[in-house]
Amino acid sequence: MQQVLSLALPFFGLIFLGFFCGKLLRYPEAGLQWMNFFIVYIALPGLFFKLISAAPFDQLANWPFVIATTATTALMFLLSFGVGMVSTQGNIRASAVQAVAGAYANIGYMGPGLTIAALGAHAVVPTALIFVFDNALHFTAVPMLMALGSGQGLKWGETARFVIKRVVTHPFNIASAAAICAAAIGFEPPQAVDTMLTFLKNAAAPCALFAMGVTVALRPFEGVPKELPFLLFIKLILHPIAAWIIVSSVGNFDREWVMTAVLMAALPPALNVFVIANQYKVYVARASGAILAGTALSVFTVTVLLYLITANLIPTRFPIF
Repeated sequence: MQQVLSLALPFFGLIFLGFFCGKLLRYPEAGLQWMNFFIVYIALPGLFFKLISAAPFDQLANWPFVIATTATTALMFLLSFGVGMVSTQGNIRASAVQAVAGAYANIGYMGPGLTIAALGAHAVVPTALIFVFDNALHFTAVPMLMALGSGQGLKWGETARFVIKRVVTHPFNIASAAAICAAAIGFEPPQAVDTMLTFLKNAAAPCALFAMGVTVALRPFEGVPKELPFLLFIKLILHPIAAWIIVSSVGNFDREWVMTAVLMAALPPALNVFVIANQYKVYVARASGAILAGTALSVFTVTVLLYLITANLIPTRFPIF
């Protein structure tokens, strides 16, 4: 258990350190802009390039794994959207944000650092694949639903162009694509560039987790809406269980791949839940509440899961398969 705490507490400790500083100092949120730019456009892309480019190229085309993990996330998205439609009495736009809260795990800020720390270098490729395709799923589904719920009719051409641009130009996806090309041709950057990428790789997780804590601290919290327990149950409990069952049923994957899928699915709602809510001006305050409550609860749920994984108490394959 000491090993598990040593693994989990630094990650959650950085989040709550940022949260504490945000509540204590109350600096304007504008002060985070350059740090967020560094994280999203420089540090995390550097992390993904460094990790993916060093992976065996043949592992990057594991389509059964991609289909299994993306289908799992899509199923959680649909379940959460259903919860939203019931709780909002048919408000598609608010339900879309709730769907993201129940399905979009914190795979960018927390995912890479936690999976690699828990499972080693073998977690790099499955972490990257989940990140790329889960993001593509959310960046595709949300604009479609927002356009559908706008009451102005769904403009397929305009929406499709927006979705494609959002997916293709996302810095994480650009870095991942560049890394895949580098892995395909066996490219190794010059020593100076490689050292800089190592600096970025090491800075990504601490900066991202601290900034996440500060950002959550600056968001308003208006209590617990009636749908939040259902969304957090889907995100923190049902999602990792479904990932374990579905990934186990699709292929004979290595243990590190299966556990990476489970651990990524168990992460709390991503900060992008608030970003999406704020972008479309719907469900904004409750989105921040979902992130705060989900992150706090995940201290316990993710720590328990880490214990089960490190103690080898979760079989690689679901027992009935």
